[in-house]
Amino acid sequence: MSEISAEDRVWTIPNILSFLRLLGVPVFLWLVLGPKADGWAIALLIAAAFTDWLDGKIARAFNQTSRLGRIIDPAADKLYVFATILGLALREVIPWWLVAIILGRELFVASFAPILRKYGYRALQVHFLGKAAMANLMYAFPLLFLASHTGTWYADLSRIIGWSFTVWGVGLYWWAGLLYVVQVRQLVGAAKAVQNTKE
Repeated sequence: MSEISAEDRVWTIPNILSFLRLLGVPVFLWLVLGPKADGWAIALLIAAAFTDWLDGKIARAFNQTSRLGRIIDPAADKLYVFATILGLALREVIPWWLVAIILGRELFVASFAPILRKYGYRALQVHFLGKAAMANLMYAFPLLFLASHTGTWYADLSRIIGWSFTVWGVGLYWWAGLLYVVQVRQLVGAAKAVQNTKE
C-alpha cells in the first residue's frame, strides 16, 4: 500500500480550519437574515478572518500545504465574501451596485476557464493582490455591519473605516483580475510554444 504524498493529504490542521470556515457560511447567513443577530454574525466573520490567517501560518510553518488546501482555502474566502455581500445587500446595508461590481469581477475571471482548459491548465495561481483584496473585504464587512447600527457611538467611525476598506478591497480585487489576464496570456503563450516545438 503506497503512502499518501504530502500534496494529497486531507486531514491537516489548515484543511480542518478551512472546512470549519466553509461550515460557518450558512450559519452566518442564518444569523444575518433570520434572527438578525449581528453581534454573533460579526463574531463569526472575525473568527473566519482569524482562521484564514492562522491556517496559512500553520501550513507554512509545519509544512502542511496540500493540493486540497489550495482549493478550499480560497473557496472558503470567496464564499464568505459572497455570503456577506448578499446578507448586507438584503439588509440594505450596502447598495446592489457594489454586489454587481464584486460578482462582475468573479465572472470576468471565470471566463478564462475555457481557455485554460483548452491548453491543459486547471486553474490560475492565486495572486498576492487577490489575497490582499480578500483581506481588505474581510475587514470591511464587519465594520459595515457596525455602521448600520445608526445612533450608536461607533456607527460613523465604522462607516468611514469600513467603506475605506471596501474601496481598497474592490480596487485590488479588480487589479488582481486584470493581472490574471497577463498570467493567462503567458500560460497560453508557453503552451503554444510547446506545441510548436512538437510539430
